[in-house]
Amino acid sequence: MFQIARLDHFVIPCSDIETICEFYVRVLNMRRIEFGNGRLALGFGQQKINLQPAGWDEARRAVNHIEGTADFCLITETPIADVMEHLRACGVAIEEGPTTRSGAIGPINSVYFRDPDGNLVEVSNYG
Repeated sequence: MFQIARLDHFVIPCSDIETICEFYVRVLNMRRIEFGNGRLALGFGQQKINLQPAGWDEARRAVNHIEGTADFCLITETPIADVMEHLRACGVAIEEGPTTRSGAIGPINSVYFRDPDGNLVEVSNYG
């Protein structure tokens, strides 16, 4: 039996890739990565998020490839109060937080908001 070591990348279907890319670069300080035939991704740490046009006619994609269907948690070492202050300064509406949730390795402090396509983004820290 094998073990999974880490997440490498995941995909977000987008209504407008440039708008989504700008949001994550501006709000979450991610890196814009251009690859392949003009494709875009968002880099952070040793991971990335590939951005694809919603409904993209590609054989290797999710069955329901529509915008606004992602829901994920990103970990930061920044205190959640500082994250919330930054989000407000960027004009991002906070849906919930701060709140305590269950993370992969224990309790996390979280704040929730949505990107321009309505994807639910949770930013959290441990302790």
